[in-house]
Amino acid sequence: MNYWHQKRAIVTGGSSGLGRAVARALVEAGARVAIVARGQQQLDETVAGLTGRGGDAFGIKADVTLAADVARLAETLQQRWDGVDFFCHAAGRSMRGDLLTTSPAEFQLLWELNTLSAVRCVHALATPLIESRGHVVFIGSLASKVAPRFLGAYPASKFPLPALAQQLRLELGPQGVHTLLVCPGPIARADGGPRYEEQAANLPPAAHRPGGGAKVKTIDPDHLARQILRACQRRKAELIVPAKARMLFALAQLSPRLGDWLLTKYMAS
Repeated sequence: MNYWHQKRAIVTGGSSGLGRAVARALVEAGARVAIVARGQQQLDETVAGLTGRGGDAFGIKADVTLAADVARLAETLQQRWDGVDFFCHAAGRSMRGDLLTTSPAEFQLLWELNTLSAVRCVHALATPLIESRGHVVFIGSLASKVAPRFLGAYPASKFPLPALAQQLRLELGPQGVHTLLVCPGPIARADGGPRYEEQAANLPPAAHRPGGGAKVKTIDPDHLARQILRACQRRKAELIVPAKARMLFALAQLSPRLGDWLLTKYMAS
């Protein structure tokens, strides 16, 4: 039987981008999927697209930066499924800006969405995940490992995810919970349009590009979603795409100056 058949899965940020691709891959593999998002229209469209193909999916409108909403979604899942087997935290967003003009308020906003929301969800779902010996997936970024120029508060809000993932592996791993950290490069988007024109107006041209000008190909979200499910079945600790970025991360740990030089070299100017 398919490993994912009838698994109870929740995907935050599941109405767009990589989150939606993960939800789609889960449904296609036979899982039951709860999709969490803030926007009702896009959430309804995503659920309709999945159930229209015979998938078992439903939506929960919630803002995972709010403790009350997270508590409500956990209660909804408990009442509907009596447990959870898989949690993927794909909610989050990037930005553009240099460090000195990125306000503390903007840091706080991204910290709430990209970091603290993951903590809130893990707290709310820990008991059922321990009972099911389930999976926790954090969608990080290459910027969870290195901090390129002109990404504003984004790297500082994504760097904590590797620490959270490692701590969960050490604390909940012995209880059977698997934790996977996913660090992808820029994800290909269907709209293909500029996202940061206003934020990057006074920044170098590279800051307008995907990944802030990282010299890597954009990643097909559906292919990456299937990689994530395979990594969970193998209970891997990390999935870094492209894999060659691991060398940069390792060298940056050994020599920060060399890491800075390499990062500058592999970012478009």
